[in-house]
Amino acid sequence: MQPTTTLATLGSLSLCFYGAGSMAEAIVRGLIGQELTKPSQISMLNRQNVDRLQELTSRYGVETSSDETAKLAMIQSADVLFLAPKPKDAAAALEQLRPLLSPNQLIVSVIAGLSIRTIEQLLGQPMAVVRTMPNTSSTIGLGATGISYSNSVTADQRLLAEAMFQAVGLTSVVEEPLLDVVTGVSGSGPAYVYYLMEAMIKAGQELGLNADAARELTVQTVLGAAQMVKETGEQPADLRRKVTSPNGTTQAALETLDAHHFATGVERAVARAAERAGELGADIERSALK
Repeated sequence: MQPTTTLATLGSLSLCFYGAGSMAEAIVRGLIGQELTKPSQISMLNRQNVDRLQELTSRYGVETSSDETAKLAMIQSADVLFLAPKPKDAAAALEQLRPLLSPNQLIVSVIAGLSIRTIEQLLGQPMAVVRTMPNTSSTIGLGATGISYSNSVTADQRLLAEAMFQAVGLTSVVEEPLLDVVTGVSGSGPAYVYYLMEAMIKAGQELGLNADAARELTVQTVLGAAQMVKETGEQPADLRRKVTSPNGTTQAALETLDAHHFATGVERAVARAAERAGELGADIERSALK
């Protein structure tokens, strides 16, 4: 890819996904849905699940193949190569790719925990590497993705990478060490919200609501609260104060949460997730560089 690449040329670039799991599919769906490229410009590969590849071809019209020669051609001809294998398969996958890549390709990694330094070591050369940390909400176009760049990534390549991930949600460019914090906040974040929703639904049912009502009220409440923060631009703390009348029901509920150290628990959860991301990354790197 030449440094003069701009967003206007994205539709003419060849994109190859090495790994065809749910995150790869989410990105492909976003790119096609936002009309940033055509299905004919996208190829998707995996190790052995032919049925999965056929499903993706049928669903999106992308190119797939189980033929080894065709796979090699797709990888070598790609302008942008997305690394999307499972973390446990990452080292073996990158070593297989090593002799096939050229310095002018843009590498986009969605492999959790694998640093840019280790990716370059496994590939045997400095390359333009974009490391990303998406979350599962990308599958419905409402993802939050942290992005970091290797020193070889050009300004135009940065624009390209951000445009591709903005097709599945919001992007935030951070220094690479902060990707662990991104993991703690938004990578694992959907699970915290689901956990809260589980508890709200359970409480509603235990107090007499039927299952459907408890679920619908909880879902709409969480959706509305998030949209209020987004549309008003106000801080969550300010909105919380506005709905908390002195000695009212909300104050009583919040005092109960405080008594159970709710805020502290969330803060510690985010910090522990970030810490664990670093631990997992170190484990992957030790294994990869044996």
